[in-house]
Amino acid sequence: MTIRVLSIASEAVPLIKTGGLADVVGALPGAVAQHDVAMTTMLPGYPAVMAALGKAKPIHAWPSLLGEAARLLAGSIGGRPLLVLDAPTLFRRDGGPYGDANGRDWADNGLRFAAFSRAAADIAGGAVPGATFDIAHAHDWQAALTCAYLRFAPVGTAPPTVVTIHNMAFQGHYPRALFDRLGLPAQAWSINGVEYHGGVGFLKAGLESAWAITTVSPTYAREIRTPEFGMGLDGLIRARAGHVHGIVNGIDTGEWNAATDPQLASPFTARTLGRRAANRAAVESEFGLDRSDGPLFVVISRLTWQKGMDVLLHVIDHLVASGARLALLGSGDKALEAGFAAAAVRHPGRVGVRIGYDEGCSHRLQGGGDAILVPSRFEPCGLTQLYGLAYGCVPVVARTGGLVDTVVDANLAAIAAGAATGVQFNAVTTEALTDAIDRTVALYRQPAIWQAIQRAGMKSDFSWGRSGKAYADLYETLVAASF
Repeated sequence: MTIRVLSIASEAVPLIKTGGLADVVGALPGAVAQHDVAMTTMLPGYPAVMAALGKAKPIHAWPSLLGEAARLLAGSIGGRPLLVLDAPTLFRRDGGPYGDANGRDWADNGLRFAAFSRAAADIAGGAVPGATFDIAHAHDWQAALTCAYLRFAPVGTAPPTVVTIHNMAFQGHYPRALFDRLGLPAQAWSINGVEYHGGVGFLKAGLESAWAITTVSPTYAREIRTPEFGMGLDGLIRARAGHVHGIVNGIDTGEWNAATDPQLASPFTARTLGRRAANRAAVESEFGLDRSDGPLFVVISRLTWQKGMDVLLHVIDHLVASGARLALLGSGDKALEAGFAAAAVRHPGRVGVRIGYDEGCSHRLQGGGDAILVPSRFEPCGLTQLYGLAYGCVPVVARTGGLVDTVVDANLAAIAAGAATGVQFNAVTTEALTDAIDRTVALYRQPAIWQAIQRAGMKSDFSWGRSGKAYADLYETLVAASF
């Protein structure tokens, strides 16, 4: 039996992306398709999404969706079904999905994504003729309220629900006044419903209401049960521990394939690592770096405290003194942006910085860098280290979340066994990161060992194969339990 899943998210490649959520949502339909799961993705009608959709035919309309006129459009994304909520007053505006051009959150984000969730619940419940679903799968806080709507105010028959936590730090918390706009019954306003610290908690409501909860790595599924990583929701996660599943993300091996990547100066495989030299030279030229016999570290990241970028900023001088260089692509905290820009001025030819994001550049950095630094304080799964593994760019990662689950530390035993794929370190401190950089430089100075680490990483299974099967198995279990 084919299981029909409605995947509800605020972004998905290739239409709209601000982070790893989009990569996962974009790849998931293909990952589960081979396991007899037909997945339809639902997105808000941002300008970029509407432009890509073209002249799509409306298949449903809401004269008043939480007070706003809206309609549902049908199209495709990557050759797979796509539904778009066209609510112009909520989503057709300049700026990003969550904020304006200056980075300020939209003041009505609570209403915007409540309406999106209400519409998703209607569709999952059967409000649209011909659109029937066995599972509603909501991603992160922006879609999590779907589960609460299906629990407290379903339209039609509510299917089993799944909510995936891509990052517990982002929860969607809004004032009590928003509850009066949601159209939920009074009983939803409770500690076991949508109420959270006197306001409306979107992610909290989803975690309370969903039949199943998934996170994007087994280690993160354990970490969020603790106060350090649970961000105030650890008690809820512990209470629902039997419903929590850790399923590590995969990557799109068609999009991220070093042997065929058109962004690379010289595509290569694990057997032809020598071709990486041309890609390294291209990165050096692009970032204004001197040629050197030391390793080239790269960073592709949001410049935030979570990502440990403040610690990296403090060790740049040591990195350069070790004979290494750094090419950084990212944006975020303005003070960190300024700090990295100053480091590039301080170390001309040794540190190159590009503020912003460029998908093609990220591919070139993975294909030409020797090691990618991921010093995150917490990392639910992480994708940059997976791309690094696929491209022979050795990950240097903090020992947390999905980084633990996907990178094998180059200790003596792992090196001897040919299993090492990267470098791990414990606390995200200047001392620990400095030591990790020194270990990486020392390994790089031993070409035979370094190339063995690269090849082991490139041979790792970083595809969606096993993870797609895990999601399909979960869906099957939930559907069976619904009868």
